[in-house]
Amino acid sequence: MTTARDNDPALLVHAYVDGELDPAHALEVEHHLAADPALAAERDRIEALQRAIREQLPPIPAPAGLARRIEAAIANSARRPLFPRLFSPAWALLGTGAHAPSWRALAASVMLAFIVGSSSTWLVLRPGTLNPADETADMVVASHIRALMAPQPTDVATSDRHTVKPWFSGRVIEAPRVVDLGNEGFPLVGGRVDVIGRTPVATLIYRRRQHLISLFAVPKEQAQAAMSGRRDIAGYNILTWSQNGTVYWAVSDVAAPDLDAFAKAFREASG
Repeated sequence: MTTARDNDPALLVHAYVDGELDPAHALEVEHHLAADPALAAERDRIEALQRAIREQLPPIPAPAGLARRIEAAIANSARRPLFPRLFSPAWALLGTGAHAPSWRALAASVMLAFIVGSSSTWLVLRPGTLNPADETADMVVASHIRALMAPQPTDVATSDRHTVKPWFSGRVIEAPRVVDLGNEGFPLVGGRVDVIGRTPVATLIYRRRQHLISLFAVPKEQAQAAMSGRRDIAGYNILTWSQNGTVYWAVSDVAAPDLDAFAKAFREASG
């Protein structure tokens, strides 16, 4: 199991995503992710890469009898003396003795793994492999879920739109349009800054009964993809539209009709 040898959470993100950290260090990394948008963006990038690998490179069934050969190799290794090999000269380990074929096989396996890994990375990251709209959808859903898991889902918690809008000044490229939708059944909860595609983005948080709605306001020139319409990912509804030079992504687990009503109310509101 991977354990933390230092206090740099950036070095532990891969292990966290792979589920290799012990509970204490996993909790510590989660706290850092909730407080650091850049670190959370790196986590999202790693998860998107893993999803792409799973989709583009489906698992290949292991050859018949592989498990039996591995068990036999482990049994043979257990019967060999360990220390004579560890302390023998390096040339003996690579020579033509009885164990030479095993070392050649190991070297070939390492080389094969390197080639396959490099080819897989090129396949996943080559231009055109992933749909930018799908990447953005994954990132906004991940940011919404992360906010739900955080101690609080906002950086600034208030229902006063005149407090929320100026709070974004200096934190994002352009302060978002903030409207009060309390009379329509969607009271404003506050705002936060998320990182979408390495770009700091203003996110407004509204409430529908016991459910939260994250509304990401991405300047059109910074948007990775300009798509409109509805989709769902992992049980979360997503609604996207463009308005006055901004691409909006609304994400929530509310029912689709409620999210449609929210989007309609936001588009038609003055402010």
